[in-house]
Amino acid sequence: MTKGGHTILSKKEIIARFSEALVKANTELDPSIREHLEHYQGPFSEILKENERIARENRLPLCQDTGLVECFCSLGHRVVLEEPLQQTLETAVGQTYRAYPFRDSTVDEPLFRRTPLKDNVPPMVHLFQTEGNVLEIRFLIKGGGSENLSRYFALEPSAGVDEVENKVIELVKEKGAMSCPPLHIGIGIGGSAEKSFVNAKYALTYRLEARNPHPDYAQLEERLFRKLNDLSIGFQGLGIGPTVLSVHTVYEPTHIATLPLAIAVDCYLNRKGAVRYED
Repeated sequence: MTKGGHTILSKKEIIARFSEALVKANTELDPSIREHLEHYQGPFSEILKENERIARENRLPLCQDTGLVECFCSLGHRVVLEEPLQQTLETAVGQTYRAYPFRDSTVDEPLFRRTPLKDNVPPMVHLFQTEGNVLEIRFLIKGGGSENLSRYFALEPSAGVDEVENKVIELVKEKGAMSCPPLHIGIGIGGSAEKSFVNAKYALTYRLEARNPHPDYAQLEERLFRKLNDLSIGFQGLGIGPTVLSVHTVYEPTHIATLPLAIAVDCYLNRKGAVRYED
């Protein structure tokens, strides 16, 4: 509904559409990724394909690790909400994970008792203020195996592109087989330490074929894509098929004395989605 030049979004609408997107991402493989799976003929190929088919046809999870939900929310300055967006998204995640056979993967505090929560809340919510009358929510459903490959490097500002490439290649070469490859690689460069990590995660929400509009970063993505696939880690670390399906970068202005580099990794399922709300 629009009133006085503002778009008023109901809690009910946000929950309904976001919940449906969560179910779809947990149970249906993105068609562009399914195409790679269909071409794979190596070990366990038929089991992987059958698992994907059963999940899609029966709305069952593609993986038993139904992840931590991470949201990247672009909120237009003319959008009016009924309540804080964090609260609405927590309700959506809780309702969805209780209604479907999705594993609860969160604990209430991380260090001492690690008591399991019962509905996979809270989602990790990053909020970006933008112009306009639109709310867009991009999200990842991030499993623990790939999340454990996250890395941050405080590089010297004099470090060159070769050092950035080497950090990514060394990480995938050493640990890539542990995160259900072929992998998706998100790289955040610049900004601050925390901003580079947010950007690295955000890069994982891009389409497989997308390229950074800056030609230098686009070439960096293409070089890394080739070099990482030359590692021949393959599907599930078995040496056959691609090692990575995508490499994406996001860069930010940064301090003259810093060069933040963050690397985020996702498994081959790359469970993601986007919901756009506008009047």
